[in-house]
Amino acid sequence: MDAPVETARAKGSFSLGAWFGAVGKKVILYSIASRTDGLRPECVLMSLRILGLLVAAGFVTAHAPGQTPAPGHIDPFPVLDRTAEAMGVDQLGCISFSGTGYAGMVGQNIEQSSDWPLGEPLDDYSRTIDFERRTSVERFRRKPVLNPASWKYGSGWLGGTPLQQREQQTFAVAGSDAWYVDGIDGTPVAAPEVADLWQLDIWMTPHGFVKAARMPGAETTAIWRWELGESGRDGATTSNIQKVIVVSATVLDKYRVNATVREGNIVQRTQTRVPHPVLGDMNYEHEFTSWQQVGDGIIFPAGWHKHDGWDDERQVPLITGGHNSFGGNFPDITANDCTPLAVPDVVRQAPPADHFVETSKLAEGVWLLGGGSHNSVAVEFAGYVAIIEAPLNERRSLAVIDKVVELVPDKPIRFLVNTHDHYDHLGGLRTYLHIGATIVTHQRNRLFYESELLNYVPRTLEPDMVSLYPPTEISEGYTMEDVDEKYILGDGERFLEIYYVQGLGIHVEGMLMAYLPGERIVIEADLYDPGLLPDDIPRPTETEHAFYNNVIQNGLSPALVAPIHGEAVPWERFLEETKQDR
Repeated sequence: MDAPVETARAKGSFSLGAWFGAVGKKVILYSIASRTDGLRPECVLMSLRILGLLVAAGFVTAHAPGQTPAPGHIDPFPVLDRTAEAMGVDQLGCISFSGTGYAGMVGQNIEQSSDWPLGEPLDDYSRTIDFERRTSVERFRRKPVLNPASWKYGSGWLGGTPLQQREQQTFAVAGSDAWYVDGIDGTPVAAPEVADLWQLDIWMTPHGFVKAARMPGAETTAIWRWELGESGRDGATTSNIQKVIVVSATVLDKYRVNATVREGNIVQRTQTRVPHPVLGDMNYEHEFTSWQQVGDGIIFPAGWHKHDGWDDERQVPLITGGHNSFGGNFPDITANDCTPLAVPDVVRQAPPADHFVETSKLAEGVWLLGGGSHNSVAVEFAGYVAIIEAPLNERRSLAVIDKVVELVPDKPIRFLVNTHDHYDHLGGLRTYLHIGATIVTHQRNRLFYESELLNYVPRTLEPDMVSLYPPTEISEGYTMEDVDEKYILGDGERFLEIYYVQGLGIHVEGMLMAYLPGERIVIEADLYDPGLLPDDIPRPTETEHAFYNNVIQNGLSPALVAPIHGEAVPWERFLEETKQDR
């Protein structure tokens, strides 16, 4: 019989639960629970027979008493039992906590060697997690500024989406449904693409992990190790080295979560990897401090710290230095006093997300490919096609590629021009590389792209085209062109001029813009988003001013602006909206 069941029986009861189905399908919790005290023998025997059938069917992994763990491993179940008792896991059904938090904008750093930029403080932050109902709701006040309304914190920043309009923000998940609300009385908006990640966050809390690791089918294991000292940007810490136990379990039938159990049988850290269009199997971890007694034998952490990406202080072999994505101090904690969270009808009835591509012809052989938060621009030449921008992810890029093949069926997509290295603008680079396109980007981006993006490193959680069908050209072919100040693509009749955006002291380093002199079309990303900024933002913004200066100093004479965010507009509209001289 499983060790957790043995332990529970010793206390007079046992509980059995199992999740069935893959991620994205309906999750079913099948449980058998009974008290052995006072039950007739045939009732206990029936429960044990049911348990035996589940074990025989493979739904429950039996852990034989006295079974010898694999070399280097230890029995995880006594560790989980001690941890559950120390933290009061079995007494905790739901938890609420509040305080002040901070948020990092994952993938939006100015230089890849820097950390994720900090967003506006998360004031009056509160969160309620109901482990039994698999729900979580977060609320906080945040100054609107230019935050996407869909962005909670950490990963998920998407430029070009509707901006946060009100201070009060709500982000919730219930099973496979996720949504957000802008304002106190705002309309809930479904967020299906992040439901899996937000659900994972429930089970990466200390108590959530122990509950998940004791579930049948978790394939729980454990090892011991001595923590090493650090020697990074935070200074050397070679004292107080201690022996810890790392318990590992499969969560949501997909993520292998590791929990570090320190002295006192407390979960100090949980870590796993999650799929990311740029970083692949991205490191994802939570750290917990400042534990408090909250009653009924339960302790819970008030200090939270989260990483999206590795804390790679030595910068070898990784280039990106981004990691700090969320944290704060949440000392106001209440256990087992939670109101059930209802999924709004508008969320339940929301249609699945699609990747519709809307085509706008800007000139003969030039198209704006929109239909979402990010555009691409296709330019036809005599013998090939060039695409400006591969945003978001592979699904979006494949939809754009299919549309380009419809428009220009007999010419290869020979070049992909990447404007800059913010993650929402380069999630499809691997897709274009796979179909044979050469990536054109600023020279500052080359090392990062070659080291962490355009390579053969396996992507196991969401394998993409490069992972499934790795092309030889990545190591042997013509995969990338660097731009320093200026680069030109052409065929003798049409030319596409690509310029480095100089004097851009904010937002990002290594920005490119493109210009078609024959058609007088300038193509840019994030420098000017027509019609998307709030009315109270002072104009011109620093990026709009830099865009204008670069157009003038390069002697360009645009008639049309084709943005990566928003609709194409006349140059005169840009001048009028940004309040700049003609």
